[in-house]
Amino acid sequence: MEFLSTSDFWIGLLKIIWINIILSGDNAVVIALAARSLPPEQQKKAIMFGSGAAVVLRILLTVVAAKLLELSFLQVIGGVLLLWIGYQLLSGDEEDDGHHKGTGTMMAAIRTILIADLVMSLDNVIAVAATAQGNMVLLILGLAISIPLVVFGSTLMIKLMGRYPVIVTLGAALIGWVGGETIVNDNLVHGYTMAHPWLHYLAAAAGAVLVVGVGKFMQARASGKQETEAQA
Repeated sequence: MEFLSTSDFWIGLLKIIWINIILSGDNAVVIALAARSLPPEQQKKAIMFGSGAAVVLRILLTVVAAKLLELSFLQVIGGVLLLWIGYQLLSGDEEDDGHHKGTGTMMAAIRTILIADLVMSLDNVIAVAATAQGNMVLLILGLAISIPLVVFGSTLMIKLMGRYPVIVTLGAALIGWVGGETIVNDNLVHGYTMAHPWLHYLAAAAGAVLVVGVGKFMQARASGKQETEAQA
């Protein structure tokens, strides 16, 4: 345990915590969006289980992240998954506020958190792995300490979403933005994207517009259907 007394260890630990503070903002949004429709007591469980499992997933992912990022189509698939998650979280807003608030919904929220975190962490874990430099104790400690930060951020986001509903739309747009970015960062087209930087922003913006546009359209369609059924 001599490494605990070295300055390099503590500097590395601070770096990993700081990286996670910076990179966990979008993860906190996903967790808040997935858990916001649950009853308060289930919200806390979903946030705790989802955040804890997501960090464990990051630790495992960090070990193989460099190899995973070399695979073509992996980030394309991940980006499409994020677009779908963003759409589901936005278009399912009214449905989730209805009758489905049981254990199944909490498990669905945790599943959504894990899938989104897995995809959104592909690039992020490279920075963490580089900082840890193969020190698994440093890696695990740094990520474990970041759990309260993600939990606090998610809890705060849920409160803000309750007060300002527009944040839900902005959160879904963020997921769409990251989804678009993820697709064009795939190893298959990465070289072309690097040569044409504007494509990165175009794809990200297109992802955000797609998620919000389709989500809002489906929300309006569902509302119109409910009104027609009520009048009938």
